Amino acid sequence: MSNLSSKLIIIASGKGGVGKTWVSITLAHALARKKKKVLLFDGDLGLANIDIQLGLMPELDLGQVFSEQITLPEAVMSYGEGKAQIDIISGQSGTGALASLKAEKITKIGEELNFLSQQYDYSFIDMGAGVEMPIMALANAAKELFIIITSDPTSLTDAYAFIKLYRMRQKDSKISVIVNMAEDRNYGQKAFLTLKKVCENFLKFSPELLGIIRRDPHVTDSIRHQIPLLSRHPSCKAADDIEAIIKKL
Repeated sequence: MSNLSSKLIIIASGKGGVGKTWVSITLAHALARKKKKVLLFDGDLGLANIDIQLGLMPELDLGQVFSEQITLPEAVMSYGEGKAQIDIISGQSGTGALASLKAEKITKIGEELNFLSQQYDYSFIDMGAGVEMPIMALANAAKELFIIITSDPTSLTDAYAFIKLYRMRQKDSKISVIVNMAEDRNYGQKAFLTLKKVCENFLKFSPELLGIIRRDPHVTDSIRHQIPLLSRHPSCKAADDIEAIIKKL
């Protein structure tokens, strides 16, 4: 795919259960609070859950876009109050129908998303877990990747697999790492350095460390109440870590 937007960023993990969707939502919300115009696209084509984490009941979603009932811009809904609003394109929760789509349809959506992202300061694609064809086809839509990892060895292995396949398609891509649910910053740094060393040894490049988010019970509480962390617990340590990442952006 040519002429990729510099404003479109993939957020992926390779492995499920690392808090990727929560990170996507919280980064988008944090940027919106800084008066940035943000688009959040639910790219988990198998089991979308941005709407679940935010307590949304969208009338329009990707299912209707793929069936050509509506256009991609028509699927955009706004979330939030005042100036801290996020535009969201929801997937289909509770169905795996979109996961079986052909690569051509997914590539077309990626091209449309690239065009749409020009209207925003930041656009994020919250990818599904894994490295299957639909996921990697959608990953071709952007040339910047935020990879979410934890200190779990399987998280590191799957993140490396995703990075390897992604760089095969996007050799000039920018790849940054966010360590989530770290016991402390030292543990987070060790997890990042492990992944970095493997990338240097086998892929001959060094990813950047974008930030470390410490484990925090306030995160679970905010997800349970379907309220963004920065609205419910703006002074907790995980919120501080998110703010540090936003400063780097």
